[in-house]
Amino acid sequence: MGCFLSKNGDTDRIARWRATGIVALRDSKLKTFPDEITKLDTSVRTLDLTHNRIVDIPMEINKLIKIQRLVLAENLIERLPVSLGKLQSLKLLNLDGNRITSLPDELDQLVRLERLSVSRNSLASLPMTIGSLRNLVLLNVSNNKLQSLPESVGSCASLEELQANDNLIEDLPSSVCNLSHLKSLCLDNNNVKQAPRNLLKDCKALQNISLHGNPISMDQLQQMEGFQEFEARRKKKFDKQIDSNVMIGSKGLDEGVDL
Repeated sequence: MGCFLSKNGDTDRIARWRATGIVALRDSKLKTFPDEITKLDTSVRTLDLTHNRIVDIPMEINKLIKIQRLVLAENLIERLPVSLGKLQSLKLLNLDGNRITSLPDELDQLVRLERLSVSRNSLASLPMTIGSLRNLVLLNVSNNKLQSLPESVGSCASLEELQANDNLIEDLPSSVCNLSHLKSLCLDNNNVKQAPRNLLKDCKALQNISLHGNPISMDQLQQMEGFQEFEARRKKKFDKQIDSNVMIGSKGLDEGVDL
């Protein structure tokens, strides 16, 4: 760990962090995690260290027990400390664009976590313990090296959006059918040949499926039980977007099915 702050201005900067609960050091050319941050203990609610060159996260991060938003995107992080699981107030964890090869099992202790994004890393698998994240609404694991998703993902009872584009996934676990709140399933550019038989039947909130760049065909989806009900939800969402003049990125409106 290194010292980022100079003596001049230390007091004012730390006082501001304590008063606001927000520590924002984006694009600060940091190579190490600043000691001063962990010394703030319960004061920190949001920590944003995006776009630095940080390699290691110290075990002492567990001192930030009141933190709710932790953004460590675009760094050089290769591994996460097991002490990360002690941050049980955490609601958002963004680790996009690092070099992480595995997630610690202790992630299951983040019982309040609602949004987990680990896209553009080097994950070959996800821990089985991820199923303990019962409040997780968004899971983004796109652009990794995943060959499968764990069966336990079906226990993420609150999950609404699952993004797993640009991996090596061949099969989806049947437990995905347990995700009764799932609205969006994105699996572009994988090796998915077929979907779980009851996916459209059981995922009654599903409005969007994106499977561009997979061997699976539209005919396979159309023949699945529940397709007509899914199609009705998809069209309702699409029509609502048109009525609201909602545009989704450069591709235009999100129609809900892309094979």
